[in-house]
Amino acid sequence: MIRYALTRLSLLVLGLFVASALIFVTLRVLPGDVAQLIAGLNATPEQLAGIRERLGLGDPLVVQYLTWLGGVLTGDLGTSQLTGTPVADELLEKAAVTVPLGLMAMTVALVIALPFGVFAAMRRGRASGTVINVTAQALAAVPVVWAGMMLVVVVAVWLGWLPAQGFPRTGWSDPGLAFRSLLLPAITIGVIEGAMLMRFVRSATLQAVGQDYVRTAAAKGLTRTQALLRHGLPNVGLSIITVLGLQVAGIIVGAVVIEQLFSLPGIGRMLVADVGQRDLPKVQGELLVLTGFVLIVGFLVDLLHRVIDPRQREAE
Repeated sequence: MIRYALTRLSLLVLGLFVASALIFVTLRVLPGDVAQLIAGLNATPEQLAGIRERLGLGDPLVVQYLTWLGGVLTGDLGTSQLTGTPVADELLEKAAVTVPLGLMAMTVALVIALPFGVFAAMRRGRASGTVINVTAQALAAVPVVWAGMMLVVVVAVWLGWLPAQGFPRTGWSDPGLAFRSLLLPAITIGVIEGAMLMRFVRSATLQAVGQDYVRTAAAKGLTRTQALLRHGLPNVGLSIITVLGLQVAGIIVGAVVIEQLFSLPGIGRMLVADVGQRDLPKVQGELLVLTGFVLIVGFLVDLLHRVIDPRQREAE
């Protein structure tokens, strides 16, 4: 187990290194001049040259990359070229919105996917199971922006149950208001992700029902539902954990769109603004943190599989 964990950890570090290089090179291909954005349209060539020298934009790309990477290894993600504020500080501030939003969205997805997925599998061929399955397929195809707009119209405008946009300026000092501000965006992401996950839960449950150990348990006196809950779902859980790890990326993408729609001051909204302003150090830091988060989730999922499933340890 320790050897496996060290191997996966080394692959995680290698993945982060490759991702950092790709992010750095890709951003340099974008059109535009950061010095021009900072100095304005009426800046003289001397002023632009001074800004480029101060920011190190004239150094070779390899030197710029190694300088940035060295800072990352010490916890310094750089400084915004436009505002002069540390990138790490802004990321921590925005994470107070994005991280709870993602956790709430994942909770909504699980609450939808697990019970309805199992129910649809147990009711296969019946009207109730068919309705749930068709509904999940329809919801999985709905664009998250359109779903968010519809929920705003119905829940926020017509019913007035939840705020339509914004986040309290005081942040989480008022937990109730902050939670209510994130609830509708989280439901928007969670319903779409939950519908996709529900289809997988249904398929995995149907596969488990046909396994020999479930039929044997039923032959020993358990009902089909009892046999599935006691012996089938624990094995299905491993596959569900894997899919949940993959859906983290989908939730991150959904957060970028939803934060724009609901005017939430999170990492996604900041990323879109920084790309438009070509603030390269901030964009680099934001993309690296998001990529690292996805890679770390995959690493934890692999370790969790080894802990839960004794067959993998025995195979090793």
